[in-house]
Amino acid sequence: MVPTGSPGAGRPDASHRTGRPAGDRRGLGGAAPVRAAGCVLWRRARSGGPVEIALVHRPRYDDWSHPKGKLKRGEDPLRGAVREVLEETGIGCLPGPELPTVRYPVRGRPKEVRYWAAEADPEDVFVPNREVDRLLWLPPDPARGLLTHHHDRALVDALLTALRAG
Repeated sequence: MVPTGSPGAGRPDASHRTGRPAGDRRGLGGAAPVRAAGCVLWRRARSGGPVEIALVHRPRYDDWSHPKGKLKRGEDPLRGAVREVLEETGIGCLPGPELPTVRYPVRGRPKEVRYWAAEADPEDVFVPNREVDRLLWLPPDPARGLLTHHHDRALVDALLTALRAG
């Protein structure tokens, strides 16, 4: 993210580098970020361990990730995160603390994904669909090892920190 500040505070604002007003969240290429949201979905471990984390397999990308997706125009990010979890997994959830936002480029365009810790509804069962064909519940260490993208691994640690604080 491009730092912003007030010229009077001794730091120039971002407009001198980008030609856009300070606070404009577009990438340096000028494209507004793709807005997305998701959850690090968790449940109490059935094996007696502390928690299990849901990882989804997306056949289109052949990757393992946390459930997430693009926000609809004007959609509240938290509502979008809960909607995406339900659409991708068939599992309802109770959202908790917000986790770190992840930013990365996708085909030359910036993407910004906001995440929340979310406890899975214990009554709901995974329903495979065209976007997600598999779901695994794993303890944190194996989940971290299976995740395809590095930025998703850091979210496991953020979830554990949030659960300890709660």
